[in-house]
Amino acid sequence: MIDIKFLRANPEIVKENIKKKFQEEKLELVDKVIELDRQYRETKVECDNLRNQRKVKSKQIGGFMAKGQKDEAEKLKAEVSEIGMKLTEMEELEVKLEADIHEIMLVIPNMIDESVPIGKNDSENVEVEKFGEPFVPDFDVPYHVDIMEKVKGIDIDSARKTSGNGFYYLCGDIAQLQSCILSYARDFMIDKGFTYYIPPFMIRSDVVTGVMSFAEMEGMMYKIEGEDLYLIGTSEHSMIGKFIDTIIPESELPKTLTSYSPCFRKEVGAHGIEERGVYRIHQFEKQEMIVVCKPEESMEWFNKLYSYTVEFFRTLDIPVRTIECCSGDLADLKVKSIDVEAWSPRQKKYFEVGSCSNLGDAQARRLKIRVKDEDGNKYFAHTLNNTVVAPPRMLIAFLENNLNEDGSIRIPEALRPYMRKNIIAVPEKR
Repeated sequence: MIDIKFLRANPEIVKENIKKKFQEEKLELVDKVIELDRQYRETKVECDNLRNQRKVKSKQIGGFMAKGQKDEAEKLKAEVSEIGMKLTEMEELEVKLEADIHEIMLVIPNMIDESVPIGKNDSENVEVEKFGEPFVPDFDVPYHVDIMEKVKGIDIDSARKTSGNGFYYLCGDIAQLQSCILSYARDFMIDKGFTYYIPPFMIRSDVVTGVMSFAEMEGMMYKIEGEDLYLIGTSEHSMIGKFIDTIIPESELPKTLTSYSPCFRKEVGAHGIEERGVYRIHQFEKQEMIVVCKPEESMEWFNKLYSYTVEFFRTLDIPVRTIECCSGDLADLKVKSIDVEAWSPRQKKYFEVGSCSNLGDAQARRLKIRVKDEDGNKYFAHTLNNTVVAPPRMLIAFLENNLNEDGSIRIPEALRPYMRKNIIAVPEKR
């Protein structure tokens, strides 16, 4: 959510930003909110005037009563009563106008960074850099589920019976592998100086609307029936929500946090849920990184965050590349975003395994996350988030890039202290 003062002073700049995001249907909202804002400010002034009039006349009533001038006092009482009724009417209008403005401001997209490439959708995203040499072995790489089934590490059929499509049982070495990857990711981020958290896995609606757009919420979040609670789609939601309505001393910034959580997603949309696979699923686990910082430091942190994910994947012998999201592919709250994609030897192409986002002060403005400097001045913090690792997709990249021709799976050196083995072997047939 952008600053209403900025919109009021720069309506054409806001409209140009909307055009860059190819959301022309929202252009009329700028003029609409400016008019509502004008009415709101006029109404607020009138309310203040009415309160002042009521206060002055109420004091005069006391003076008349003290002098025994009851007729004059009664006349003023009638005037005060009339002012009170008018004030009630105007206060109700003030509240309504404020709510209408807030609702529209939640829909107007955040100002994107000037470095963001302009494009309509993800087909126009821009490759930034490659890390590691993409490799295709001289044997066929099976589908990731087939790799896991060969080492008896997944059971999709049973999960389909208990839970439907979009779920699976991991077992044996593959279940251990996922847990070890998450443990390694936790320690990797702790070594970077981040504080480890396990957050609540459910959040209230005011936090949901503070961290994401309505469109994202509708397509992602599971609502708990009969309660004001939603299952989180990523731990970023509850980690940023942790700071709702707080004032952080500037000396405590930056806040650098890394969090583990299960994640729950509807996965509504064009991609859908795979019948047999773990790329798009309803439930998974993830290690996330979150930063709350001063505005002037947010771009520096943005570059650090996605570089950590690149470094993490390279320690596991997985080639990756970074892709900058174009304007039309940015969610409405985001200022700038870069995806990290891993190499798939089977598909001979890269696929997304993580996303790094700078949200400027959009989430902080919605959630009232403020910073207080040493002079007592307050301003909104900047928030950032990035995926360290999400094992379902990470497992695909890991298995394909560390697969041996006989179906066994190499364990990279960085992960061996966690797995306590160098290889996941194919079980002997009985």
